[in-house]
Amino acid sequence: MAHVLGARPNFVKAAPVIAAHNREQRLIHTGQHYDERMSEVFFRELGLPEPDVNLGVGSGSHAAQTAAIMVALEKEFIERSPELVMVYGDVNSTIAAALVAAKLHIPVAHVEAGLRSFDMTMPEEVNRRLVDQLSNLLFVTSPEAVGHLAAEGVDVDRVHFVGNPMIDTLLAHLDSFDTEAVRAAHGLPERYIVATLHRPANVDDPQVAAGLVKRLHEIADLADVVMPVHPRGRRVLTEAGLDDHPRVTLLEPLGYVDFVAVVRGAVAAVTDSGGVQEETTILGVPCLTLRPNTERPITITHGTNRLVTPDGLVPAVEQVLASPAGEHEVPPLWDGKAGPRIARITESWLNG
Repeated sequence: MAHVLGARPNFVKAAPVIAAHNREQRLIHTGQHYDERMSEVFFRELGLPEPDVNLGVGSGSHAAQTAAIMVALEKEFIERSPELVMVYGDVNSTIAAALVAAKLHIPVAHVEAGLRSFDMTMPEEVNRRLVDQLSNLLFVTSPEAVGHLAAEGVDVDRVHFVGNPMIDTLLAHLDSFDTEAVRAAHGLPERYIVATLHRPANVDDPQVAAGLVKRLHEIADLADVVMPVHPRGRRVLTEAGLDDHPRVTLLEPLGYVDFVAVVRGAVAAVTDSGGVQEETTILGVPCLTLRPNTERPITITHGTNRLVTPDGLVPAVEQVLASPAGEHEVPPLWDGKAGPRIARITESWLNG
């Protein structure tokens, strides 16, 4: 069995799945995230085995990056002939692996299948829709995903509602998320809002990015803002003057434990990240998602998440600061046991 990983969210989702399997496994790191803080540190913190191979593709346009991964994976799969290729999420590594495996007649299992934003301007939406059509096993994290797949003609016998392996990882490390230690290590204030932005719609256009920086500065007038700056968008955001406000603290990309500790200690999160929407749902941190849609609506119905526009961001922050999050439901099967469920189903399928 081969696991193909390329970016931070893949590592967090894969760790409990890999740990739950007993058969021979091969870990392939595409190198899509090549910054040490965005990659290797996650392997160390999550207890993942060292990758058997690192393709080292690095950055590039969607076409160039996907093509480079496909060429390297084709060679790997032909030489190794895995019995199953396990892919995660919706990044370029995911679609590249699914395409190569399907054309070589190697079965594909997709962890986090069926999520839909219904926004085809998002590259992730293109990736996840295509991967689901190519997959033999589809593991979904929330009930509505089953309906999405059925509506697209996917055989429901291939679909399995297993819960969310990202939450397995979070719950397993809960005692490690030391807010006081990370606050001291990075000189953070007692009360702050954490912000993360990396989606192309938010950071690729300098004019859009400048507008968001203006909003973040307005938020910083209300409360300190702490922002680990993702490599994507760093230049545009800093050129727009992101760090010109005295109450904005910029951090380098953080490892998994430190990042979640920062989120855990925040009074609110402002983000465009899918993973942060999920993590805040479990941590009980109010989350304001700067997007017109989300492929994770269960974080709104059962979590602390709200969709906001740039113009609505500051009023939403004011509301959160005036009334912190109360009680909320935990989504079904987000109980820390998704990895073992995936392993049991996979083993049964392979042995069948």
